[in-house]
Amino acid sequence: MPIETWTLYVLTVFALMSTPGPSQLLMLTNSGVHGFRRSLSTAAGDLSANALQMLAAGLGLAAIIAASATALAMIKWAGVAYLVWLGIRMIRRAKPDHPGAPAHHKKASFKTLWLQGFLTSAANPKAVVFFAAFFPLFIAPDATFWPQFLILSATYIVMDGLFLSAYGLSSSWIARRFKGSARVWIERIGGGFMIGAAVLLGLKSISRQ
Repeated sequence: MPIETWTLYVLTVFALMSTPGPSQLLMLTNSGVHGFRRSLSTAAGDLSANALQMLAAGLGLAAIIAASATALAMIKWAGVAYLVWLGIRMIRRAKPDHPGAPAHHKKASFKTLWLQGFLTSAANPKAVVFFAAFFPLFIAPDATFWPQFLILSATYIVMDGLFLSAYGLSSSWIARRFKGSARVWIERIGGGFMIGAAVLLGLKSISRQ
């Protein structure tokens, strides 16, 4: 792949990722509440779903998914409901510690955080269609397909991982500077972000129907 084509691809992906989406809001929430190290599981779940979506696009499954409008809607709205439930639960659990009680805040497991990231990304199955339509813009038809496809996929995953890490680090840095009742508001805001992520997914679904 020519370096000029790859550079244009990087700039395009950078522009696409500059606006926070559901996965970025989820990363902000989990990093602020559970810490940056644990939130990396959320990023790993998101990137795992992206990798599967890219593979599906490369194998030509995009047309099948696009043709199944019912299945597409079911997956989408299941993901929306899941995020709303997580957000409401987080807001309800955000309570100040009792005076004299040791500070204790249960951390979600790495598996749970990974699953949240995976389901949030997988709840947008039209990403497969996006990759199937986006990648050919940078693939030369007279060159071998799979090497080009792997370069584009790996570049996207690395860039997405860097963006998610940046969101997570900034959120964790802010959360560490708040204690006591401020922590409660951090969790409530995080729950609001979770519900906001669900709203974004829902709006995307409605706008594309």
